[in-house]
Amino acid sequence: MKCFIGIDLGSTTTKAVMMDSNGDVLGRGITNSRSNYDTASKVSKLEAVVSTRLELCHRALDGIPEMTGRVDDLLASLERNFRLELFLNQLNDLKQTCLHNAADLRHADIGEQLATALDDVFKRMRQQLSGLFAPGVDRKSDFFRDLAGSVYMNQSEEVAEEAGLPFDVLINIYDKSIIETENRPPAEDLVATFQRALDRVLSEQEKLPVEEQTIRDEVSAALDIELEETYVVGTGYGRVRLPFPKEHIRSEILCHGLGAHLMYPNTRTVLDIGGQDTKGIQVDDKGIVVNFQMNDRCAAGCGRYLGYIADEMNIGLHELGPIAMKATKTIRINSTCTVFAGAELRDRLALGESRADILAGLHRAIVLRAVSIISRSGGVTSEFTFTGGVAKNEAAVKELKKLIRENYGDVTINIDPESIYTGALGAAEFARRAVEV
Repeated sequence: MKCFIGIDLGSTTTKAVMMDSNGDVLGRGITNSRSNYDTASKVSKLEAVVSTRLELCHRALDGIPEMTGRVDDLLASLERNFRLELFLNQLNDLKQTCLHNAADLRHADIGEQLATALDDVFKRMRQQLSGLFAPGVDRKSDFFRDLAGSVYMNQSEEVAEEAGLPFDVLINIYDKSIIETENRPPAEDLVATFQRALDRVLSEQEKLPVEEQTIRDEVSAALDIELEETYVVGTGYGRVRLPFPKEHIRSEILCHGLGAHLMYPNTRTVLDIGGQDTKGIQVDDKGIVVNFQMNDRCAAGCGRYLGYIADEMNIGLHELGPIAMKATKTIRINSTCTVFAGAELRDRLALGESRADILAGLHRAIVLRAVSIISRSGGVTSEFTFTGGVAKNEAAVKELKKLIRENYGDVTINIDPESIYTGALGAAEFARRAVEV
């Protein structure tokens, strides 16, 4: 099967979309960008392949009439068990890397004690983290580093105290080992991991409407489909770091414009709030960019701004929107500079203002800057589409809808649940057109 891949290498997250020859999306993948763009590109593409495999399995099982109404639950269980298998493999890889690096530290006086402590840490981690993949469990992150990091810190602190070892030694070992582990692909073939996950899923099923072998045959056939990486296009903040020739690189502006057009063909205005910049884009009826404006070098009004505020308040980035939605009033934030906004935030808190009211004001300040950029690009003349990771922030969405309707009337505002993949979607379509059109 011919596959066309778009990779959007952002400053905070890297996204990948895999598309077939007909322009249908097969799979999506996302990972933390961090500082290693090469690794982020590989991981996001791997995640898109995993998503594609699941989609092909879904299509295969949908072809069994007796499985009507059961496919979604079965596939959700398959994905959950696959993720668990993949995670445990990576956790074991991290353990072996930690043990290897511990031996290299030349702590001869505590060498054996250190190895025993690490074994204990990972035994506790495995027990605690396996539960994150149980049915109905809501994980704050799907990224291995995020899931493993905090638990390692907690468990190693306890083990170090019990064993009488220096805590900083265990932390140094982890810091070195996690980088090495992240830079390696899964130790086991993905298809073999899927097959083992399927074994576990079928063993858990009380009663199936068809023979177990029928399901095995259909899933195996789907997993055997060759995914040919026909053409790849890269875009995003870190696109110059991608190992592609120039003809395989497209600008963020072009990819977000085309991606929004694919999602909503009547779109004429696109707003993308990314980690490092905000873009107001005007497109024609074919998704071709006719005008655009971007913010200046200041990070205010971008995802980095929100990340900075989250750090200042010692909360997770995902918590900003829900807290702001609890506001009873909107505090006016005067500073547009990220650093000064942080100082104003601290002043407001010292004056007794609530976090919710302050965050509501900060979200409004961000959106005001974005609407100004839209205005400079040509305003909103028809359907408007909001893309990027900030489109998942409910407080930002609320303020944006309010300001767009105040300034441009009752226009159609599109916000897709998969809006974070818009740039990668446009890149995948550029890849498809390079071959098929």
